[in-house]
This record gives sequence, structure tokens and C-alpha cells, in this order.
Amino acid sequence: MTSSGKDAADSSANDSTWKASAESTSQAKKLRLYAVLLWALGILIEIGAIFGLLLNKSILTATVDSDGVLSAGKFPTWAFALLIALLVLDGIAVIIGSMLWKKANKLDPASEKEPFRFFIQNQLGAFIPIIAFLPVIILIFLNKDMGKTQKGVAGAVGIVVALLAVVMGIDFNPASVEKYTAEKQAVIQLLGEDKVYWAGGGEVYHVCGTVSDLSDSTVESGTTADAVAANKPRLTLKLGSELRKCNRPVPNNLDAIVAAIRDVQQGKATEQVLPSPDWTGVENAPTGGDLDSLKDALKDVKDAA
Repeated sequence: MTSSGKDAADSSANDSTWKASAESTSQAKKLRLYAVLLWALGILIEIGAIFGLLLNKSILTATVDSDGVLSAGKFPTWAFALLIALLVLDGIAVIIGSMLWKKANKLDPASEKEPFRFFIQNQLGAFIPIIAFLPVIILIFLNKDMGKTQKGVAGAVGIVVALLAVVMGIDFNPASVEKYTAEKQAVIQLLGEDKVYWAGGGEVYHVCGTVSDLSDSTVESGTTADAVAANKPRLTLKLGSELRKCNRPVPNNLDAIVAAIRDVQQGKATEQVLPSPDWTGVENAPTGGDLDSLKDALKDVKDAA
């Protein structure tokens, strides 16, 4: 059963460069807000650990030896256990925040034409853990009231959690307007319009709504921007089989087109203009007015690249 997600003639389909839908933009704003709140919570936990435990002399417990000599205060066991718990909670808050931030960037990505913003927006999750952990880790190792074992264990936990948070916050292959534009161009040049299909599960959208990957599911259709809003950020690479399944013409150079899309998806290429399809001798290939319309649509996308 196939139900239309949105009209394929949505305004985003008429623009040459891919643009996030209103739904994607709204979702991304909410996710970024939640991410910032979680990052703030992580930093507040860090502040609590610093001022409530590491710099709080009032929690130290003094001891008296057998000769009745009063020794300096020691860092209590309960405070050590609480410090470990706070480090772990700090990491959880920061990591979840980074996951939400990266999800928001898939829905509403930055453009590679703005390098500074693109870098900061996509890698912010790698910098937040430094703020949330470095001060407390330094103070753990400088603390004169903690025993060597306490310092070693707490410091190690802090470093491990911080490194994990940094790695989890890095986006090794960030989404971009250019990547999505390349996929939109591929859809237009193969179908003649910005209309794709998807269903629940997976992260890809399709050029045919009756393929086996979508069987036994309620299939939705819409523009590539609509697909991204539905958390389907990538175009399938099974283009040949899908075009044949829907009895659509397959260009002679489809392998080159797929290879170019794969390079863009994997971050190996930033060029968003894909090879033009070669329809020479292809049965049912677009001709006449249909071919002219297709060429005009592709020209708009290439001019914007």
C-alpha cells in the first residue's frame, strides 16, 4: 500500500540546491536545544564535583593515631564513590547531548561552502567534553587530600569517560547541503523529478516504491527533503535493480553515477555535480520535451553547485 507523504511538487523540489524542509528544521531546533541542555547539565555536574567535593575542605575526615596525634583530614570514601558516580553521570549527559546534536545535523546540515561554520557545527560535540572534564581531571590529580589510589582510579575514570565522550562527539562523515544536493540531482536525472520512496526501518530512501526492501510496509513518498525529515538521510545505491523494478530506463553509465554518489556519501568527494546520464540506445529513455525538461532541471542543479 502506498500513501503520499507530501506533494512531490513541494517548493523544495523546485529549488536547485537541496533545502531542509520546515519539518526537518523544526526537529533540528528541538534536538539542538535538548543537546545544549544536556551539555549544560554535564558542566553543572562537573562544577558540583569540583566545589562540592574536590575543593570542599569541610567534608574531610580527620583521624587520631594510637598516640593521640591528630592527622590531617583525608578524602572520605563516600566522597570518592560520589565523585566516580558524578564523572559517569557527566559522561552520560554529554554523550547523549552529542548524539542528539549529530542527529540534528543530519536533519538540517551546514554547507561546506562555509568551512568555519561547517566545522564548528559538526564537531562541537567533540569540544564540549573537554570543557566538561578537563578542569575536574586536573583538580583530581592536584588534590592533596586524596590518596594515591583514589587519585589514580578517579583520574583514570575521568580520562576514559572524557575520551569516550570526545570520540562519540566527533562526526567522521558529516552530512552537508552539498551531499544532499548531489543525491537530489541523482534522483532528478534518473526520474525526471524530485520524488522518492521510503518506509519504517533503515536510513535510505528509494527511487521505486515497489522494491522488496519496502514490501510489507506502508510506503511513503515525497521529495528528498521529505525523506530526510523522515530520518532517511541517504539515497539507496541499488539504483539499477530499482529502476528496472519500476520499468524505468537505466542509463548506460549508471555504474559511474552510483560510484560518484558513493564517494559523496562516504566523504571521499565534495563535488556535488554527478556524471550526466548516457541514454544512448537505451529503451524508453527520455526524449523530446521530457529530455529537454530533464536537462533544464539538471542545469539548475549544476549551476547552483
